[in-house]
Amino acid sequence: MSRSWTTRQRRRGEKDDSYFFVSLAKFQHAISEGSFFEWAEFLGNLYGTPKPDPFSTSDLLLEIDIQGAKQVREKDSSAVIILLVAPSSEDQRQRMMSRGDDVGSINERVSVGQSETDEARKFADYIVVNDDVDRAVSEISSIISTLRSA
Repeated sequence: MSRSWTTRQRRRGEKDDSYFFVSLAKFQHAISEGSFFEWAEFLGNLYGTPKPDPFSTSDLLLEIDIQGAKQVREKDSSAVIILLVAPSSEDQRQRMMSRGDDVGSINERVSVGQSETDEARKFADYIVVNDDVDRAVSEISSIISTLRSA
């Protein structure tokens, strides 16, 4: 699993290794150096995936938004896009409330998330509903295993 960079502030209780939390200047420098496989602005913050090691023989799993998925697909037409969705907007809202997000950002993210999900459904290779973490992980693992053996 790739570890993304972000310019957003760490949330209360969020683990240190969730992202590389960096300054805007450092992120912009990395952009200018061509250090990202994909990057995007989302709700006023920048997020990016560092370029993978070209000598790696492992699968690379990216946790990215629709902007990033489009960039990856443009760079690598064989990339497999798995859309992971919440069971409903209300479930997404409750998850965000439980991690301490403020109401304004929750409303904005849920609104943007719905339109992004509608758009991503048009080009995703697979759609997995994240109604149970263990089941969703199992489904994604099964997809990857099937693709490896094809």
